Amino acid sequence: MGLQETARPEPWEDSRSARKRRQILDAAKQVFLRNGYVGASMDEVASIASVSKQTVYKHFTDKEQLFTQLILDTTTDVDQITQLIAATVGDTRDLERDLGELARRFLGALLRPEVLRMRRLVIAEADRFPDLGRAWYEQGFERGLATLAGCFGRLMDRGLLRREDPLLAANHFVGLLLWIPLNHAMFAGAGYPRAEADRLAAAATDAFLRAYAP
Repeated sequence: MGLQETARPEPWEDSRSARKRRQILDAAKQVFLRNGYVGASMDEVASIASVSKQTVYKHFTDKEQLFTQLILDTTTDVDQITQLIAATVGDTRDLERDLGELARRFLGALLRPEVLRMRRLVIAEADRFPDLGRAWYEQGFERGLATLAGCFGRLMDRGLLRREDPLLAANHFVGLLLWIPLNHAMFAGAGYPRAEADRLAAAATDAFLRAYAP
C-alpha cells in the first residue's frame, strides 16, 4: 500500500478563506474606528462581516489579535506613498515643480478621513499596545521618511539641494508640510479644504527650497 498523501486545500478553498478574512478585517475596521478597542465586540464584527462568530475566531484567536492585524495591515498603505515619493522626485528635472506636486499628493493622502481616524485610534490605544504603536510608526511613517531621505540624498549629490543630513531634511520637509493641516484635522475632527491644503503645500515647498537651496 502506498503512502497516503496529506490532503491539501483546493485553490477555491484558499480563495474563499482569504475572502472571509478580508470581510472580517473590513468589518473590524468599521467597529474599531467607531467604538475604539474597549467598546468593540467580536459579535458586532461577525454581524457586519455576515459570518458566524466561530468563523471570526477561526481566523483570529481573540480581539487583541484581530486589532493588531488590522493596524499592521494599514501600514501597507505607505507603499503607495513611498512609490509616489520615488517616482515624483527621484530623477526630477524640475525640482520646484515636482516637489510641489509631491507635497500636494502626499498631503492629500495623509488627510483622507479614514487615515486620520486610524491615526487617532492608534494614538488612543498607544498606552495599551505600545509595541503595536511603535510598529505602526516604524513600518509606516518612518519608512516614508527613509524613502524621502534617500531621494533627497541623491538630489544633494546632483547639486540640486544643499548638502545636509538627508534624513533631517526629510523631517524638515514633512514637518513644514504637515504641521498646520494635520494638527487642525486631528484636533478639529473635520475635513480640510482641498484649496487650502494645496496653498499650504505650495508654501511648505517654497520654504523648504529656500532653506535647502544649493
